[in-house]
Amino acid sequence: MMATQMAMKNKREKRVEADAEPRRGEFPDARLRGSDEGGDAEDIVAPSPSLVIRVARVAFIGLLLLAGGAIMIRMLQNWVIFPATRAIYRTPADFGWVYEDVMLDVGKERTHGWFIPLEDARGVVLFSHGNAGNIADRLESVQLLRGLGFSVMAYDYGGYGRSTGRVSEERCYADIRAVWQHLTCDRGFAPEQILLFGRSLGGAVTTDLAREVAPAAVVLESTFLSVPDMARELFPFLPTRWIVSVQFANKDKIAAIRAPLLIIHSPDDHVIPYRHGKELFARASEPKRFLEIRGDHNEGFVLSMEVYLRGWEEFLAPILPRTPGA
Repeated sequence: MMATQMAMKNKREKRVEADAEPRRGEFPDARLRGSDEGGDAEDIVAPSPSLVIRVARVAFIGLLLLAGGAIMIRMLQNWVIFPATRAIYRTPADFGWVYEDVMLDVGKERTHGWFIPLEDARGVVLFSHGNAGNIADRLESVQLLRGLGFSVMAYDYGGYGRSTGRVSEERCYADIRAVWQHLTCDRGFAPEQILLFGRSLGGAVTTDLAREVAPAAVVLESTFLSVPDMARELFPFLPTRWIVSVQFANKDKIAAIRAPLLIIHSPDDHVIPYRHGKELFARASEPKRFLEIRGDHNEGFVLSMEVYLRGWEEFLAPILPRTPGA
C-alpha cells in the first residue's frame, strides 16, 4: 500500500513539472525570455488580443466618423455657402427711387438685377452682395452708395431672388460677367466709369472679374482668402482641401487686379477673420489702400459709419471725383 501511494505521488509531481515546461510556440507568463544561448535580450510583452481588438474598433469608428463628416461637408457645402432666398419683399420703389428691372441671358438661364440711376452721378457701382438673402436685403447698402454719388447696378446670382437656375461658383462668375457686359455694351458705360464693389462672397465674385477687366476702381469688403482656407479653420481635423469643391481662390487672383483697390475689414469680424483681409492686402498689387472698421461681419459698416464713408471718399476722390454741384 505504501509503495503504491509513493508511486502515484511521483507520477503527479512529474505531471506538474511537465505542465510547467513551455510547449513549442508557447510563452510562459505571456512573455518571451532571452535566448537559451546566454543572450541578455529584454523581455518582450505580447499585446493582449482583447486590447488589440479594442484599439482596432476605436480606430475604425474614428475613421467612420471622419468619413461621415467629409461626406456631409461635400454634400452640404452648397447649402452652407449659398443660403439663397427667393422672395423679393421690397424694391427700390419702397425707397422712392426710380429703377429698372433687368433680366440678362446667362446660357439657358436668366439673371435678374436692378439698375438704379442717380442724376449727375460720378459713376456706376456694379454691386455684388454677400451669400445670404438676395438684393431685396441690400437696399440700405444701395442707399449708402447713392449717398456717395453713384448710380447702382445690383443683381442676384443664379438661384437667388428672381434669377433662374441653380447657384454655383461658375454661375456666379457668369452672372457678374453678364452684368458687366450689360453696363458696358447695352448702357454704354466706359470701364473707367464703373466701380466694382463686392462684400463677403461678393468680394470673391468681384475679384474674379476684376483681374480681367479695367474698371475705375475695386472695393472688397470682408472678403476671404479662399473657401478651403475658411473650411480648414472651421474643421481643422478634416482634409478639407480635398473635400471642398467650391474654391473662390481670391488669394491666387488678387495680385492680377491692376485697378486702384480698397480692402475693408474689421478685427471684430467673427465670420471671416481679420487676417484674411490683411493677407489679401499683402498679396494685392499697387495702388491699394486698407480701411479698418469696427464691428462684426454683418454690421461693421453700420457701426463704423463715419470712418467707413470717410474711407470710401478719400479713396475715390482722386479716381472718380464728384460732379460739381452733386
